Amino acid sequence: MIDVSQQINSARRQVGSRTLDVGQARVMTIGRTYPASITDVWSACTSPERIARWFLPVSGDLRLGGHYQLEGNAGGKIERCEPPVGFAATWEFGGSVSWIEVRLTALAPESTRFELDHIAPVDEHWDQFGPGAVGIGWDLALLGLDLHLLGGELAGSAQKAAWLGSAEGQRFVALSGEQWCAAHIAAGEDEAVARAAAGRTTAAYTGTPPAAS
Repeated sequence: MIDVSQQINSARRQVGSRTLDVGQARVMTIGRTYPASITDVWSACTSPERIARWFLPVSGDLRLGGHYQLEGNAGGKIERCEPPVGFAATWEFGGSVSWIEVRLTALAPESTRFELDHIAPVDEHWDQFGPGAVGIGWDLALLGLDLHLLGGELAGSAQKAAWLGSAEGQRFVALSGEQWCAAHIAAGEDEAVARAAAGRTTAAYTGTPPAAS
């Protein structure tokens, strides 16, 4: 059994902005601290065998300049790699390109701060779904990483789908959506707009229609 509230409260979320060559972009930042060494967390985030155990199967050339492909999800190019403190890559999915940046900080021999920025252009998808569109997915990923580092796993598409369909999984998604909505409002978005986008995003993840406004 997963302590959903504890998992949600262990992460910190922020929405910011950045100007790119392609125009204005939003930055979704999520971070949490893991009771593991920085080398262990780095290995979990960069070893294909370990990535498959907490996230998704991955193929490709996982080195600077190489290309990766997550099974049934995004692929891209590794643009920066600085073991064991971080990496950056493009995130290419459905004809759209965004970027991820991962930072690891050793707080103690067995304590590591993990932070991830997902940088996405402001477009129709952002206007419709807001930060939760990628944020909920990253919350689920960080949950998987936590379980993996502690010796447990929520691996396999069937197992993940079954958990997401459970009351526990649905509550996790709903709470994650609420937290990303709060971060969106804190970043200056109109509350009604942020809540409407969050409702659409949560509905997309849970398969339930959004509440009427």
